[in-house]
Amino acid sequence: MERPNKTSAELFAAQALASQAKKELTENILPYWMQKMNRPEGGFYGRIDGMENLDPSAPVGNIMTARMLWTFASAYRLLGKEEYLEMAIRAKDFILKYFYDTELGGTYWSLNPDGSPLDTKKQIYAIAFTIYGLAELNRATGDGQALEYAIKLFNSIEDHSFDSAKDGYFEAFTREWGRIEDMRLSEKDANESKTMNTHLHVIEAYTCLYRVWKDSLLQERLRGLINIFDKYILAEDGHLKLFFDNDWNCSYDIFSYGHDIEASWLLHESALVLGEEESLAKVESRLPSVVAAATEGFTPEGGMIYEKMGDHIDGDRHWWVQAEAAVGYFNLWEHFGAHEGLENAIHCWEYIKKELVDEKNGEWFWSVRADGSINRVEDKAGFWKCPYHNGRMCLEIIERVK
Repeated sequence: MERPNKTSAELFAAQALASQAKKELTENILPYWMQKMNRPEGGFYGRIDGMENLDPSAPVGNIMTARMLWTFASAYRLLGKEEYLEMAIRAKDFILKYFYDTELGGTYWSLNPDGSPLDTKKQIYAIAFTIYGLAELNRATGDGQALEYAIKLFNSIEDHSFDSAKDGYFEAFTREWGRIEDMRLSEKDANESKTMNTHLHVIEAYTCLYRVWKDSLLQERLRGLINIFDKYILAEDGHLKLFFDNDWNCSYDIFSYGHDIEASWLLHESALVLGEEESLAKVESRLPSVVAAATEGFTPEGGMIYEKMGDHIDGDRHWWVQAEAAVGYFNLWEHFGAHEGLENAIHCWEYIKKELVDEKNGEWFWSVRADGSINRVEDKAGFWKCPYHNGRMCLEIIERVK
């Protein structure tokens, strides 16, 4: 793709956006988690509800903890504040002491508040996020233990989840790595053996790991994952197919706009880190159509709606979708000089500031409903709501403007 020069006005606007992102990250998002979610005996609380009530009895999720590890490790790498490193180490120690299955490998899905296992299934999505966090900590500090366990988890995924016959990764297993009846990440997902979402976050994790560990099998798997997206997951119209059987057949008519835009930049990042011309050309040839597909869900006021399922449109503006949209559009401008990319990224941020940032209590609300009201039913912090999407949006923009 052609990479035209950027104007001085665009560079000034990008710098202003990065300055605001840094302020949001350091004064609103990260302090919320440092001040409200640390459990005195170690680790983290599992939930603050949408009305700002702390629930000390809530289960603690592997995904939330691993995402916190990544966020604070990345924040330390970029900004150098010791308090961020302390949070990252707290998350790492908790994961290795309680989530990691020392007997059978992998990580548990959830824990009771006292750290005992609650749901011991092995969900590849969650294990991938643990790799992502551990690899980022090693990238930030050279932490050898973090890399050691990231590699162990990589080997567990490859030993148990990789489909050597038909390619890709199976979704979930019992603690003993046996077949499991319900493979879903959540109740809203289809119960299929392979999913876009897990593959997207496996390639995300493997990309971060490859930055610090240039292993030949990992290199091969990264190349293979790019091919999987190109061959099976990316539809001709640019949208991502979401759910598949063992043979990569998909019978679901769902457009997930947030995943479309998130994939546009994560796949591009993977190809750039892999550093192979063929893979990069493959991704860059598909990238414009993926962004265009996501933009079908972009609204005039700057927010991106959640999804379309058949004729039904879910018009809620979820926090994570807005964050990923800002990065995806910024990536389009940064690498390809598309002015509308920067313009849309700024529109996303203006919408976020106006509608989603909780100026009173900190952090962001879960979503703005289609009718314009704030969603206070869903968590403010919890199993699925943590500083990964919004924190990463800020970190990505800060780093890209440096």
